[in-house]
Amino acid sequence: MPVAAAPIISSVQKLVLYETRARYFLVGSNHAETKYRVLKIDRTEPKDLVIIDDRHVYTPQEVRELLGRLDLGNRTKMGQKGSSGLFRAVSAFGVVGFVRFLEGYYIVLITKRRKMADIGGHAIYKIEDTNMIYIPNDSVRITHPDEARYLRIFQNVDLSSNFYFSYSYDLSHSLQYNLTVLRMPLEMLKSETTQSRSESFDIFEDEGLITQGGSGVFGICGEPYMKYVWNGELLDIIKNTVHRDWLLYIIHGFCGQSKLLIYGRPVYVTLIARRSSKFAGTRFLKRGANCEGDVANEVETEQILCDASVMSFTAGSYSSYVQVRGSVPLYWSQDISTMMPKPPITLDQADPFAHVAALHFDQMLQRFGSPIIILNLVKEREKRKHERILSEELVAAVTYLNQFLPPEHTIIYIPWDMAKYTKSKLCNVLDRLNVIAENVVKKTGFFVNRPDSYCSILRPDEKWNDLGGCVIPTGRLQTGVLRTNCVDCLDRTNTAQFMVGKCALAYQLYSLGLIDKPNLQFDTDAVRLFEELYEDHGDTLSLQYGGSQLVHRVKTYRKIAPWTQHSKDIMQTLSRYYSNAFSDADRQDSINLFLGVFHPTEGKPHLWELPTDFYLHHKNTMRLLPTRRSYTHWWTPEVIKHLPLPYDEVICAANFKKLIVKKFHKHEEEIDIHNEFFRPYELSSFDDTFCLAMTSSARDFMPKTLGIDPSPFTVRKPDETGKSVLGNKSNREEAVLQRKTAASAPPPPSEEAVSSSSDDDSGTDREEEGSVSQRSTPVKMTDTGDSAKAAENVVQPMKEVYGISLFDGISEEDLSIYSRFVQLGQSQHQQEKSSQQLCSRCPDGVIKLTPISAFSQDNIYEVQPPRVDRKSTEIFQAHIQASQGIMQPLGKEDSFVYREYIRNRYL
Repeated sequence: MPVAAAPIISSVQKLVLYETRARYFLVGSNHAETKYRVLKIDRTEPKDLVIIDDRHVYTPQEVRELLGRLDLGNRTKMGQKGSSGLFRAVSAFGVVGFVRFLEGYYIVLITKRRKMADIGGHAIYKIEDTNMIYIPNDSVRITHPDEARYLRIFQNVDLSSNFYFSYSYDLSHSLQYNLTVLRMPLEMLKSETTQSRSESFDIFEDEGLITQGGSGVFGICGEPYMKYVWNGELLDIIKNTVHRDWLLYIIHGFCGQSKLLIYGRPVYVTLIARRSSKFAGTRFLKRGANCEGDVANEVETEQILCDASVMSFTAGSYSSYVQVRGSVPLYWSQDISTMMPKPPITLDQADPFAHVAALHFDQMLQRFGSPIIILNLVKEREKRKHERILSEELVAAVTYLNQFLPPEHTIIYIPWDMAKYTKSKLCNVLDRLNVIAENVVKKTGFFVNRPDSYCSILRPDEKWNDLGGCVIPTGRLQTGVLRTNCVDCLDRTNTAQFMVGKCALAYQLYSLGLIDKPNLQFDTDAVRLFEELYEDHGDTLSLQYGGSQLVHRVKTYRKIAPWTQHSKDIMQTLSRYYSNAFSDADRQDSINLFLGVFHPTEGKPHLWELPTDFYLHHKNTMRLLPTRRSYTHWWTPEVIKHLPLPYDEVICAANFKKLIVKKFHKHEEEIDIHNEFFRPYELSSFDDTFCLAMTSSARDFMPKTLGIDPSPFTVRKPDETGKSVLGNKSNREEAVLQRKTAASAPPPPSEEAVSSSSDDDSGTDREEEGSVSQRSTPVKMTDTGDSAKAAENVVQPMKEVYGISLFDGISEEDLSIYSRFVQLGQSQHQQEKSSQQLCSRCPDGVIKLTPISAFSQDNIYEVQPPRVDRKSTEIFQAHIQASQGIMQPLGKEDSFVYREYIRNRYL
């Protein structure tokens, strides 16, 4: 079934905030600056937020006229030219939201951004800098002594650290969900368009917009999954007031993308981690789950594989696999007042009917389907009961819940003491994890948007036939998910997720026809690239929750880490302990304020006066919940009916209500992802191209020596990789390699909004395109005298590539061959210029030049007139006839353009 719709691209991507004494005017435009929208924000209200959106789409000329009238009307004296009544305050790329503490409202704007990934032409940006502006005017401001302290606490949440957004791709949902929505049947989309006709009312009805065989295309925009949205509370106050294009939802977590070159064929490997905004916090202050089933440190990790040679959701090949990490879904905590490295684990409440676990797994069944697989990595055998307390309670909860589920949809529980096997010298930890990963991927399957290739049908792999999931005519769907946990869900969990992701990556590559067997080995360029992505992913998530980078990495469990790694592990442990003991409380207050868990109120205790935030996150302690679920039928009835498919992706009336369906012309900018990605209307350079700056397997991992197999699936020796070649042992000083993660590395130059000149009244702004590399590549530090040697190490020597070097002397034989070649070329050039003159001066037989080639077309100086196709000839003839007064009849395209002009100009 062909793709019936396209995602709607937001028409507010560039913003300029204009200021007068009484109002703010926020002017937003699309990237091409052809369509504009205007928000009017009142500044005379000291504590209320008054926003007016006329929902009109302005042309550039109309915006210039509007701003000119505002400037003229707000001048102190009529006709005065020296002073302006409208000031340009700031340029931005999006609105994070609006927030109020004890005084008036603030507006938070994104002023810098950096491209981090590209999925099917849809760009994903990272916030680099923000600006927080107080809205009320100073003349009406009512000051409060504690306002400044709340402002500092709010700004402790660093929005420039791992917050991401996109104008056209829903980051809160998985790729499987986003593409499933776009593949809805046409009949259902027609009915949805009819119901939402009031929003896109047109006096011309639907003339010329034919859905099949015509130029009409359905645009779809869905509601985000609010669990992974971090500015939902900040946008809640304007959600029902302004047009949806003003609402820019951001996620928190990690985003990284690398390029895998398979004999020149580019394949993008993308890793996206979405951190839950429910029950969010720091390591020891947020453990277990709350009364609504939301667990601490819950992160959904999705790995996306796409063939970058075709940039389209319609014709491209895409695959994804999703897994989850999260704290053990029980009421438990750790007391940090004792200042111990490992505080004792205590169960806060008795839950014999596993009520909180039931709520948590019901959410997972609704989002992922069945089976839910739990990989529990906590210790099973201890001299003193510590981690084993959680294992015993979790086993009891899963056993209780499973007795009521249908046998085919029961929760699968896999306990494995990873720490015990790590200490054993006879057991290979990763081999055992690989066996677990194979079983998990076979049960859940993965998503791919194309059917099985014909070669895999003719020669099926034995493991391919046992693969689970759901097979549909257009590909495969992942049903169910792996949920991994240890105590902190950091070090052990990240390694386990890497092994499962590595196994899934092999199946994804096999499904796209890139490898002949679904199996990947260590020490290949592909696995090294994937391992670096996962280590950056683990470091970033560990910094957010634990306050330090990973202590134990994949190399630690492979037991190939260098001896210097032990000292680094000790430093990371000390850094984590310091962060947990001294700075986690302030970070927790900032998160509670940013997410709207705590609302400052006059006359009530302040945030820093609360002894604990337990009552803020557990709503049942403040009021009785309206209903209590059954102890036996603990699931949502609609969810269990559609298993193993996830209920969120089922085509039903409840899910249709979450979608906005609108019909567009095929050339409308709101659905034209080609123009959005390539931007033919602006000047670009190769140096700033994102695809050239990202990490590449050929440039960063493949050996630089001649005669090496360039395949990224070839096993390399440790001293053959591109990374180790940088450190040449023959140098006087060995190179120092330092990989900087996306969280800890200083940000490279980014896109920044630059204010235009004072005579620019159109509300546009330009971008300063900086470096677009999403992660720092290894850096080599050498002395100045060794710069030539460093260049030879990084760049492949010419001698190895071409067999010669310009620094070597040229032999006499080569020089004579080159001289003869030049003379032949000069003779040919002279012959063409003087052939007619020689023939006219000399009689036949006196002189005869022999042509160098017997082929008439074999000549570099020959020029042929360009061929003009039939359509271009007709256009030129129509242009000539129009100048003579002979007009051609109007077609459907011309009628549509005129209709759009009339509607935008007069309606």
